[in-house]
Amino acid sequence: MTPKQAARRAMALTLGFDICVAMFAMAFSGLLVWSSESPRTDLPLNSILISSAFFGASVALSFLILGIQKQVWRHMGWPDAVRIFQAVCLAALIYLPVMLMLNGLLATPFATLSAALVLWTIGLFAGRMFALSRTTHEPFQIFSPVAKNGQPVLLVGDSQSCVHVIRRIQSSAQSSKIRILGLVDIAPTEPGRAIRGIPILGSLDELGSLIEVLTVRYRQTPWVAVTGAARKRETTIRVLEMASDHGAEIMALSRDETAQVLEPVRPADLLSRPERHLCIEPVRNLMSNANVLVTGGGGTIGSELTRQVAQLGPAALTVMDASEYNLYSIDLDLAGILPPGRHVARLGDVRDINRVKDIFTRAKPDVVIHAAALKHVPLMERNICEAVLTNVAGAVNAAEAAAAVGARSFVFISTDKAVDPDNVMGATKRLAEIAISRIAAKTGMAASIVRFGNVLGSSGSVVPLFERQIAAGGPVTLTDPGVTRYFMTVEEASSLVLQSAALQKNGSETGLYVLDMGEPMPILQLAETMIRMKGLVPGVDIKITTTGLRDGEKMHEVLTYEHEAVVQTAVDGVWQVENLHEPSELFEKRLAELIEAASRRERSEALRLLGVLVPEYTSDTAQKARRWSA
Repeated sequence: MTPKQAARRAMALTLGFDICVAMFAMAFSGLLVWSSESPRTDLPLNSILISSAFFGASVALSFLILGIQKQVWRHMGWPDAVRIFQAVCLAALIYLPVMLMLNGLLATPFATLSAALVLWTIGLFAGRMFALSRTTHEPFQIFSPVAKNGQPVLLVGDSQSCVHVIRRIQSSAQSSKIRILGLVDIAPTEPGRAIRGIPILGSLDELGSLIEVLTVRYRQTPWVAVTGAARKRETTIRVLEMASDHGAEIMALSRDETAQVLEPVRPADLLSRPERHLCIEPVRNLMSNANVLVTGGGGTIGSELTRQVAQLGPAALTVMDASEYNLYSIDLDLAGILPPGRHVARLGDVRDINRVKDIFTRAKPDVVIHAAALKHVPLMERNICEAVLTNVAGAVNAAEAAAAVGARSFVFISTDKAVDPDNVMGATKRLAEIAISRIAAKTGMAASIVRFGNVLGSSGSVVPLFERQIAAGGPVTLTDPGVTRYFMTVEEASSLVLQSAALQKNGSETGLYVLDMGEPMPILQLAETMIRMKGLVPGVDIKITTTGLRDGEKMHEVLTYEHEAVVQTAVDGVWQVENLHEPSELFEKRLAELIEAASRRERSEALRLLGVLVPEYTSDTAQKARRWSA
């Protein structure tokens, strides 16, 4: 049976039920009126049959005119109840002239009709409330009123998710500000029907024409809100294209179940990634009642890691950052999570070995998460020595200090740009990976190195840049229309980093992990989508221009080398790399020479040594960096 046939069958059954209840109510009313007469006459069987038949016909006509049969009982709401009352009144009006014409054949017609209408209305609502009690356990939701005014909204999704969205909106404080005009079912299973009084207007292919019709009718362009299956990347992009072509803004229900509000679709909603089923217990076992220290704890990744760690009940949480404002901001956040005395903010630079030793000695961390880094690729091409001192020397300082105070675990945040690096930033992060694995092997400390791609919305990332350019009216600038990048939300990345940390339990060993970033996203598609999110048309309302690849940038990024074997771990979304680099015996000596050259700001020598320590960083790319360095 096709969805359309199933819908027609359901409508026929509901209409049949309502007609049968009406005929039964009329017949039973005739019996009640007859039984209450004194003296009682013979049973007016013909009158009862005739009145029941004509009343059933009047009900059928009334319900068909008002479309009552299109209501989905298990999802009914106040608009449906109002519609039923209207249909009852219309049925009575249709039946009245018939009753007058048959007056000679009917016994006590007015009394019988009055009683029938009462009994019939009770039967109608009883049937619907029974259906509601079985599906929602809230039979009285049919009497919950909704707003008549407010921002018009067209809801796009599968029917099941639309039910939950409508229920959440209608039961929230936002219900007075939003008016859902209709539903667009991406896989129509009940076409022509209504859910909680809101009609299913059509399929996704008809979205554009529906926006046009509703805009003319309500003199205001409706929001297009996506939910359920419509939030998949491909479907969301398709909805965005049609919505922006008609000037409609696209929204989504907040993922916070308690918020119950519509909010603009974010770039993060375009990440086509299955829901992670993470087990928090191993992470809780690692962090609970432990002294935890986070370097770079005020940055985008560092601050989110700090907040997530704070939720796990550490004995003490120390946050280190070189930025006064970032440190102040995260300290305020922690004050609302941890009790006084359980967290401390330390201002310091990981390049300053004496400050690092001081902070680590006072904190005595069991777990260290090293997130401090300089990550902006073009800037690091022009500031080579600063990249070496922060990304390499800073990581070595933190790892050695952690081992010196007896830390059990050291977590290092790496990047996909460390794989076959074409830039100084990637090469320094790759070198830090090697150096940390060496320190862990020598000291007996367990180390976890986690690689992942771009974090949406992080400082210096492309998303805030695009948002500023769109707000300014354009143009939006791309380096190259063919560029692709891996993206992940900061919440998901931080959660998986902590999961990776819990995987590495053996001392003297380093686990190198990569996060499942899904499919890389074309930057051009991201730019066009962000423009469409504002209800604008790319290339028409906002121009898109290309500037060419900047120094050190690649067209495409990868997460592992070709020679690295990758295996699935017990954590969904985390993979382990089995082949770590084995450095030469001269590694420590050359590393010290590199750091010394960077300290003296000898850029050419620093680049040469960086190429020696990271052979993948070729002389050609080093030569470009030398030309641009400051």
